[in-house]
Amino acid sequence: MSTKYPTSTRWIGTDEAGKGDYFGPLVVAGVLVDDSIAKSFKELGIRDSKKLSDSRVRDLATRIKKTSLFSTVIIGPEKYNELYCEIGNLNRLLAWGHSRVIENILKTEQCAYAIADQFGDEKFIIQALMEKGKNIQVLQRAGAESDMAVAAASIIARAEFIQRLAALSLKYGIDFPKGASPQVIETGKEFVERYGKERLNEVAKFHFKTTKLVLAKTGDTQQSIAT
Repeated sequence: MSTKYPTSTRWIGTDEAGKGDYFGPLVVAGVLVDDSIAKSFKELGIRDSKKLSDSRVRDLATRIKKTSLFSTVIIGPEKYNELYCEIGNLNRLLAWGHSRVIENILKTEQCAYAIADQFGDEKFIIQALMEKGKNIQVLQRAGAESDMAVAAASIIARAEFIQRLAALSLKYGIDFPKGASPQVIETGKEFVERYGKERLNEVAKFHFKTTKLVLAKTGDTQQSIAT
């Protein structure tokens, strides 16, 4: 069943990458499309980045950036942990990121509405929008990646996440895996043993329950780390 959106020739799609990954940043991206660009994206094979290989994601991200106005907000692990402690709610943190990319695009071009994948109450994004974003309609829908603008945003966000995670791996000499699997826990243990628990917030999202599992592996507890 197709979802009906407001009739408009231009709209913004937003999506994020890194939300469920213990290591690496949270990246939010927004892409502005019109009917013609959306059609060309469909012909190009643009779809939800989770259904694409990393190499394909990188290739498509390059093509999207040459075609459309876009914006990215990159929240590295240290800043992410700082903001999470300040905001105290992941949905509000996501809303902050989504609203920023919408605003950034609206500084250059205007459009009627923006579409985001469902992650919480729509009011989180609406409340987070500043002056230039207040006149735009924000729609959140489950499975919004079927929209070409949202799918394109998911690809740009994922490509940036992949690049940033690789940079962290190079910096610390540890191959940081995606997700929050048992392999992630073992990698976290290796990091703590090499660099110390105090530096875990440089590479990981500290509020994940994975942190307790990592520290338990090293014989320590999360409570012993000052946040």
